[in-house]
Amino acid sequence: MSAPRPVLPGTTYLVTRKTAQGQFLLRPAKLVNQVFLFVLAVAARRYGIRLHLFCVLSNHFHLLLTDPKARLPAFMQLLDGFVARALNALHGREEAFWAPGSYSAVALSAPEDILRKGVYVLANPVAAGLVRKGHLWPGLWSSPQSVGGEPIAVERPRHFFDEEGSFPEQATLRLQVPPGFASAEDFRARLCPGLEEREAELGRKHLSFLGEVKIREQRPTDRPRKRPARGALNPRVAAADKWKRIEVLGRLVGFLRAYREAWLKWREGKRSVLFPAGTYQLRVLHGVACAGAG
Repeated sequence: MSAPRPVLPGTTYLVTRKTAQGQFLLRPAKLVNQVFLFVLAVAARRYGIRLHLFCVLSNHFHLLLTDPKARLPAFMQLLDGFVARALNALHGREEAFWAPGSYSAVALSAPEDILRKGVYVLANPVAAGLVRKGHLWPGLWSSPQSVGGEPIAVERPRHFFDEEGSFPEQATLRLQVPPGFASAEDFRARLCPGLEEREAELGRKHLSFLGEVKIREQRPTDRPRKRPARGALNPRVAAADKWKRIEVLGRLVGFLRAYREAWLKWREGKRSVLFPAGTYQLRVLHGVACAGAG
């Protein structure tokens, strides 16, 4: 079992989730795009998530978001669950939709880290050798110009979703300015040059790109020819500044140590034990007391 992830209000994350066996189950198509965007909008509104940027490739997605209310796990449970069920029904499959294990959520410590990961998210289709510019990706990709702009309206898909169910007929998604930036204009002015530079660098690296026609010809059960290396690192935090990174990692180690000590006492029956701030699952499921609560 993986170590618990501290879930603290106001944290900004780079969230990543991969499909089972790297299959192209999120391959760009009108209904696939509509299902994902609709569920994303519903989940963000329900749990108060502030979305900043997103990119959905055929076998994984990236979200740049801030979690004001410390509800990230509930948000991801709704997003992962309904996207999986709706698209499994669409593809006529019953197997697991997502890769084993949980999603990756990398906490970002400073505006510079948000910018760096923002460039990473939007340049992802180029880095994968799919299209020459991120905006040419035929799937879901958020333009920097959308941040702070008009909300995106998404109709409830007729496929899978019950008209009499709890989901609204229409959901809206607004991309908001990340913390640490004075305005949408400030964020874009600092993000776009880095994105252009990164796309140009990747353009020189790739001899050719797959292109939209071949992307759409792929089947949902297809996989990349080159499989990702196993045993890759799965970081919890990202901080370009060395001392900031040491500080954040120190807090993470402190959380894990305090959590384990509290959990051992709780398992012995000491129900009055105080868990560290950021404890999520035991607080939600069993109502344990946490530092800083109330």
